[in-house]
Amino acid sequence: MPVEIIGWVAPRVSSEIISPVGPAFDPAVVAQTAQIHEQADFDRVLIGYYSDAPDGFMIGAAAAAATERLNFLLAHRPGFVAPTLAARKLATLDQLSGGRLAVHLISGGNDADQAKDGDHLDKEGRYRRTEEYAQVLMKSWLEPEPFDFAGEFYQVERAYADVRCAQQPRIPLYGGGGSNAAIACLAPYIDIFMLWGEPLAQTAAFMQKVTTAAGTNNINFSVSTRPILGKTEGEAWDKARGIHKEIKRRMGNRKVRGPQNVASQRLLEAAAEKEVFDTCLYTALAEASGAPGNSTALVGTPETVAQAMVAYYDLGVDSLLIRGYDPQPDAIEYGQELIPRVRELVAERDAQRAS
Repeated sequence: MPVEIIGWVAPRVSSEIISPVGPAFDPAVVAQTAQIHEQADFDRVLIGYYSDAPDGFMIGAAAAAATERLNFLLAHRPGFVAPTLAARKLATLDQLSGGRLAVHLISGGNDADQAKDGDHLDKEGRYRRTEEYAQVLMKSWLEPEPFDFAGEFYQVERAYADVRCAQQPRIPLYGGGGSNAAIACLAPYIDIFMLWGEPLAQTAAFMQKVTTAAGTNNINFSVSTRPILGKTEGEAWDKARGIHKEIKRRMGNRKVRGPQNVASQRLLEAAAEKEVFDTCLYTALAEASGAPGNSTALVGTPETVAQAMVAYYDLGVDSLLIRGYDPQPDAIEYGQELIPRVRELVAERDAQRAS
């Protein structure tokens, strides 16, 4: 089946090696970045969630207005907007965008960050809450009559949404997390489980755990990496080590506290074991940054990196999120050099399986 390529849209240009410039929300940057991704043949872009960031619903609306084909993956933290209201907001945005929306449920992996928005629930509780949230979202989108729901965190009576998703039967649900609690709470409900770029063997083992927990839910997978390309292998690795040096310089003498979320811990464990896994998975950038998110890179020529990306497809991953350290120029380069190769390799794999 065709692979889904996901990019990244933010309200201003910044990265681990680029300091933010300009206002926190720049509509021109949102529009330009979305258009770059559409022209580069990305299928979808992630709109991230941060406790100090502009509202993702508004970013999504601005990006949708500037594009025609590009789809959106809106990161959303349960717990701050009632699920019935969130369902209506999401359905409205799906209608506004012409059926181009998906939602990425993130339970929150850091207690201090959650507390900034007044949430003091522990991590296990956050996952249980997300499980209920997903159930209420789906009922709001699908139930033809008013419904009741009585759970640990949400109790609603005769809830009903007049606005429904443009997509039928509903918008897709993405989610992720490295802990057993995340797997148990999300796998039975969501459509796509998102992973950060780990070595292939660990990825395959983790996917099996999720599939088992999903039971009868036909769950799919996404893997997120940071491609670093060069015309030659040497050029690509020089670029990668330059990025590593700059991240280390910017971190300075700051001590990075060990991450609470298990997914980040897994990246750091891999980095402690080896700097390069498989053909070109570079883990040193995760170590340098403290692995706060998607932070392992695939390094090499476009052909090398495309082959490495498709190795995840061979494991059963059908969605690949890629984000550069120089966001806009990298997205353009991915569209010119990387995405066509990935799609060609996937088509070859599919043809071989069909024959």
